[in-house]
Amino acid sequence: MLHMKSIRVILADDHTLVRAGIRQLLEKLPHVQVVAEAGEGHEAISLTKTHAPDVVVMDIGMPSLNGLDATLRLRKECPAVRVVLLTMHNNEEYVLHALRSGAMGFVLKQAAVQELEAALLAVMRGETYVSSAVRQRVAERKKEKTATSPLQLLTHRQREILQLIAECKSTKEIADLLAVSSKTVEFHRAELMNRLSIHDVPGLVRYAIQNRLVPTESLLPPPL
Repeated sequence: MLHMKSIRVILADDHTLVRAGIRQLLEKLPHVQVVAEAGEGHEAISLTKTHAPDVVVMDIGMPSLNGLDATLRLRKECPAVRVVLLTMHNNEEYVLHALRSGAMGFVLKQAAVQELEAALLAVMRGETYVSSAVRQRVAERKKEKTATSPLQLLTHRQREILQLIAECKSTKEIADLLAVSSKTVEFHRAELMNRLSIHDVPGLVRYAIQNRLVPTESLLPPPL
Protein backbone atom coordinates (compact mmCIF):
# COMPACT_ATOMS: atom_id res chain seq x y z
CA MET A 1 0.00 0.00 0.00
CA LEU A 2 1.08 3.60 -0.66
CA HIS A 3 1.43 4.59 2.99
CA MET A 4 3.89 1.73 3.55
CA LYS A 5 6.28 2.90 0.82
CA SER A 6 8.55 5.94 0.81
CA ILE A 7 7.98 8.42 -1.99
CA ARG A 8 11.40 9.08 -3.51
CA VAL A 9 11.64 12.66 -4.72
CA ILE A 10 14.08 14.71 -6.77
CA LEU A 11 13.76 18.46 -6.12
CA ALA A 12 14.67 20.93 -8.88
CA ASP A 13 14.80 24.70 -8.37
CA ASP A 14 17.44 27.20 -9.46
CA HIS A 15 17.25 29.23 -6.23
CA THR A 16 19.40 27.55 -3.57
CA LEU A 17 17.59 29.05 -0.57
CA VAL A 18 14.14 28.29 -1.99
CA ARG A 19 15.25 24.73 -2.74
CA ALA A 20 16.55 24.31 0.81
CA GLY A 21 13.25 25.54 2.24
CA ILE A 22 11.17 23.21 0.05
CA ARG A 23 13.44 20.30 0.96
CA GLN A 24 12.87 20.99 4.66
CA LEU A 25 9.12 20.97 4.09
CA LEU A 26 9.25 17.77 2.07
CA GLU A 27 11.38 15.93 4.61
CA LYS A 28 8.88 16.75 7.36
CA LEU A 29 6.21 14.84 5.43
CA PRO A 30 5.82 11.17 6.40
CA HIS A 31 7.27 8.66 3.96
CA VAL A 32 8.91 11.29 1.71
CA GLN A 33 12.61 10.95 0.92
CA VAL A 34 14.49 13.60 -1.11
CA VAL A 35 17.11 11.60 -2.99
CA ALA A 36 18.74 14.43 -5.00
CA GLU A 37 18.57 18.13 -5.86
CA ALA A 38 19.02 19.92 -9.18
CA GLY A 39 19.52 23.57 -10.09
CA GLU A 40 18.19 23.43 -13.67
CA GLY A 41 16.33 21.22 -16.11
CA HIS A 42 19.20 19.31 -17.73
CA GLU A 43 20.55 18.37 -14.31
CA ALA A 44 17.09 17.25 -13.19
CA ILE A 45 16.84 14.89 -16.17
CA SER A 46 20.34 13.49 -15.58
CA LEU A 47 19.66 12.90 -11.88
CA THR A 48 16.32 11.28 -12.68
CA LYS A 49 18.06 8.75 -14.91
CA THR A 50 20.60 8.07 -12.15
CA HIS A 51 18.27 7.83 -9.14
CA ALA A 52 14.95 6.68 -10.71
CA PRO A 53 12.73 8.65 -8.28
CA ASP A 54 8.99 8.28 -8.00
CA VAL A 55 8.37 12.01 -8.40
CA VAL A 56 10.29 15.05 -9.65
CA VAL A 57 9.14 18.24 -7.89
CA MET A 58 10.30 20.98 -10.22
CA ASP A 59 10.18 24.74 -10.54
CA ILE A 60 9.01 25.99 -13.94
CA GLY A 61 11.19 29.09 -14.31
CA MET A 62 14.74 27.71 -14.50
CA PRO A 63 17.66 28.77 -16.72
CA SER A 64 19.07 26.71 -19.61
CA LEU A 65 16.10 24.29 -19.66
CA ASN A 66 12.82 25.37 -18.04
CA GLY A 67 10.54 23.05 -16.12
CA LEU A 68 7.96 22.71 -18.90
CA ASP A 69 10.46 21.50 -21.50
CA ALA A 70 12.25 19.35 -18.92
CA THR A 71 8.88 17.73 -18.23
CA LEU A 72 8.43 17.00 -21.94
CA ARG A 73 11.85 15.33 -21.99
CA LEU A 74 11.11 13.30 -18.86
CA ARG A 75 7.80 12.11 -20.28
CA LYS A 76 9.67 10.64 -23.26
CA GLU A 77 12.86 9.45 -21.57
CA CYS A 78 11.58 8.44 -18.10
CA PRO A 79 7.84 7.78 -18.58
CA ALA A 80 7.40 6.07 -15.19
CA VAL A 81 8.38 9.24 -13.30
CA ARG A 82 5.65 11.63 -12.21
CA VAL A 83 6.29 15.38 -12.36
CA VAL A 84 4.85 17.98 -10.00
CA LEU A 85 5.51 21.52 -11.18
CA LEU A 86 5.88 24.44 -8.78
CA THR A 87 5.29 28.05 -9.79
CA MET A 88 4.23 31.48 -8.58
CA HIS A 89 1.98 31.98 -11.65
CA ASN A 90 -1.70 31.14 -11.32
CA ASN A 91 -2.93 31.84 -14.86
CA GLU A 92 -5.15 28.99 -16.02
CA GLU A 93 -3.63 28.90 -19.51
CA TYR A 94 -0.27 28.38 -17.85
CA VAL A 95 -1.66 25.43 -15.87
CA LEU A 96 -3.10 23.86 -19.02
CA HIS A 97 0.25 24.29 -20.79
CA ALA A 98 1.95 22.51 -17.89
CA LEU A 99 -0.52 19.61 -17.99
CA ARG A 100 -0.16 19.31 -21.77
CA SER A 101 3.60 19.08 -21.23
CA GLY A 102 3.03 15.94 -19.18
CA ALA A 103 3.00 17.21 -15.59
CA MET A 104 0.66 15.34 -13.26
CA GLY A 105 0.73 17.98 -10.55
CA PHE A 106 0.64 21.79 -10.53
CA VAL A 107 1.20 23.49 -7.18
CA LEU A 108 1.49 27.20 -6.47
CA LYS A 109 4.52 28.15 -4.39
CA GLN A 110 2.30 30.20 -2.10
CA ALA A 111 0.12 27.16 -1.35
CA ALA A 112 -0.01 25.49 2.05
CA VAL A 113 2.31 22.58 2.78
CA GLN A 114 -0.71 20.30 2.85
CA GLU A 115 -1.26 20.99 -0.87
CA LEU A 116 2.21 19.77 -1.76
CA GLU A 117 1.61 16.62 0.27
CA ALA A 118 -1.79 16.14 -1.38
CA ALA A 119 -0.18 16.56 -4.81
CA LEU A 120 2.46 13.91 -4.08
CA LEU A 121 -0.12 11.43 -2.84
CA ALA A 122 -2.43 12.12 -5.80
CA VAL A 123 0.22 11.63 -8.49
CA MET A 124 1.40 8.44 -6.78
CA ARG A 125 -2.18 7.16 -7.19
CA GLY A 126 -1.99 8.05 -10.88
CA GLU A 127 -4.21 11.11 -10.50
CA THR A 128 -3.72 14.71 -11.65
CA TYR A 129 -3.51 17.39 -8.98
CA VAL A 130 -4.00 21.14 -9.48
CA SER A 131 -3.76 23.71 -6.67
CA SER A 132 -7.17 24.57 -5.25
CA ALA A 133 -6.65 28.29 -6.00
CA VAL A 134 -6.84 27.67 -9.76
CA ARG A 135 -8.66 24.33 -9.99
CA GLN A 136 -12.12 25.69 -10.82
CA ARG A 137 -10.84 28.17 -13.42
CA VAL A 138 -8.80 25.41 -15.09
CA ALA A 139 -11.85 23.11 -15.23
CA GLU A 140 -13.91 25.89 -16.83
CA ARG A 141 -11.14 26.71 -19.28
CA LYS A 142 -10.91 23.06 -20.36
CA LYS A 143 -14.56 23.18 -21.37
CA GLU A 144 -14.00 26.14 -23.66
CA LYS A 145 -12.92 25.65 -27.25
CA THR A 146 -9.76 27.72 -27.48
CA ALA A 147 -7.44 28.19 -30.44
CA THR A 148 -4.01 26.60 -30.36
CA SER A 149 -1.41 29.15 -29.26
CA PRO A 150 1.68 29.71 -31.43
CA LEU A 151 3.81 28.36 -28.58
CA GLN A 152 2.11 24.96 -28.88
CA LEU A 153 3.08 24.81 -32.54
CA LEU A 154 6.79 24.95 -31.74
CA THR A 155 8.82 21.76 -31.47
CA HIS A 156 10.66 20.89 -28.27
CA ARG A 157 13.98 21.82 -29.92
CA GLN A 158 12.59 25.17 -31.06
CA ARG A 159 11.37 26.03 -27.55
CA GLU A 160 14.75 25.00 -26.17
CA ILE A 161 16.58 27.28 -28.63
CA LEU A 162 14.09 30.09 -27.98
CA GLN A 163 14.87 29.94 -24.27
CA LEU A 164 18.62 30.00 -24.88
CA ILE A 165 18.27 32.95 -27.28
CA ALA A 166 16.33 34.79 -24.57
CA GLU A 167 19.18 34.05 -22.13
CA CYS A 168 21.51 35.95 -24.49
CA LYS A 169 23.44 32.89 -25.61
CA SER A 170 25.29 33.30 -28.91
CA THR A 171 24.72 30.98 -31.87
CA LYS A 172 27.99 29.17 -31.11
CA GLU A 173 27.14 28.82 -27.41
CA ILE A 174 23.73 27.35 -28.26
CA ALA A 175 25.29 24.97 -30.77
CA ASP A 176 27.85 23.80 -28.19
CA LEU A 177 25.21 23.35 -25.46
CA LEU A 178 22.92 21.32 -27.71
CA ALA A 179 25.69 19.48 -29.58
CA VAL A 180 24.47 20.66 -32.99
CA SER A 181 26.00 22.80 -35.73
CA SER A 182 25.71 26.59 -35.85
CA LYS A 183 23.82 26.20 -39.13
CA THR A 184 21.23 24.04 -37.36
CA VAL A 185 20.75 26.74 -34.72
CA GLU A 186 20.38 29.39 -37.44
CA PHE A 187 17.82 27.23 -39.22
CA HIS A 188 15.74 26.81 -36.07
CA ARG A 189 15.98 30.54 -35.31
CA ALA A 190 14.64 31.32 -38.79
CA GLU A 191 11.83 28.79 -38.28
CA LEU A 192 10.98 30.39 -34.93
CA MET A 193 10.69 33.81 -36.53
CA ASN A 194 8.55 32.40 -39.31
CA ARG A 195 6.16 30.49 -37.05
CA LEU A 196 5.81 33.31 -34.54
CA SER A 197 5.75 36.11 -37.14
CA ILE A 198 8.63 37.79 -35.31
CA HIS A 199 11.35 39.40 -37.38
CA ASP A 200 14.25 40.05 -34.99
CA VAL A 201 16.03 38.57 -31.98
CA PRO A 202 14.75 41.21 -29.47
CA GLY A 203 11.24 40.19 -30.51
CA LEU A 204 12.02 36.55 -29.77
CA VAL A 205 13.38 37.54 -26.36
CA ARG A 206 10.22 39.50 -25.54
CA TYR A 207 8.06 36.57 -26.65
CA ALA A 208 9.98 34.11 -24.47
CA ILE A 209 9.64 36.37 -21.42
CA GLN A 210 5.93 37.00 -22.03
CA ASN A 211 5.32 33.24 -22.23
CA ARG A 212 7.49 32.59 -19.16
CA LEU A 213 9.90 30.29 -20.96
CA VAL A 214 12.73 32.03 -19.15
CA PRO A 215 12.95 33.53 -15.65
CA THR A 216 13.68 37.24 -15.96
CA GLU A 217 16.36 37.09 -13.26
CA SER A 218 18.41 34.73 -15.42
CA LEU A 219 18.68 37.27 -18.24
CA LEU A 220 22.08 38.83 -18.66
CA PRO A 221 23.17 41.71 -20.91
CA PRO A 222 24.78 40.55 -24.15
CA PRO A 223 28.60 40.38 -24.15
CA LEU A 224 30.43 43.49 -25.34
